[in-house]
Amino acid sequence: MNNKSIILVVVLFVAIVLGMFVFAYLKKSELVVPPTNNLATTPTDTDAYDVTQIDGKHYYIDGVHTVVGEIALPTPCDLLVSTSSITAEPDRISLNFDVINNSESCATVVTNARFSVSAVAPRYIPFVATFMGVPVALNFTEAEPGELPEEFEVYIKG
Repeated sequence: MNNKSIILVVVLFVAIVLGMFVFAYLKKSELVVPPTNNLATTPTDTDAYDVTQIDGKHYYIDGVHTVVGEIALPTPCDLLVSTSSITAEPDRISLNFDVINNSESCATVVTNARFSVSAVAPRYIPFVATFMGVPVALNFTEAEPGELPEEFEVYIKG
């Protein structure tokens, strides 16, 4: 091969490589999707207890949704209070978790607080949750047929 052929091959090779990088950059910039504002899956803030996600197991038995699980609280003096409500427009189950602590001093020992909250609603209805008034993400696993909420054991993988 003569020098002109070698130079032409090298220039074509460099042009192809540069073209691949430019193409990959353009495709990557097309894939950027702005985050959605979905309260059921995206926490918008953290709270004093640093709870941003609630893990649990979901049971649907005879028209009743039951969610059971555990939340790690910073002291054994913290009392977890959980309630549910059905909201209209749009229809969804709202799970609300609050903490009551009236003690003046308590040892700082992380303690798991179990919860069980139920609501009567149609089978396929979305859930949203708040912890101390702050929206949090939900991470539910579905119960197997025949499982009961009373038999719940904590084996949740993150």
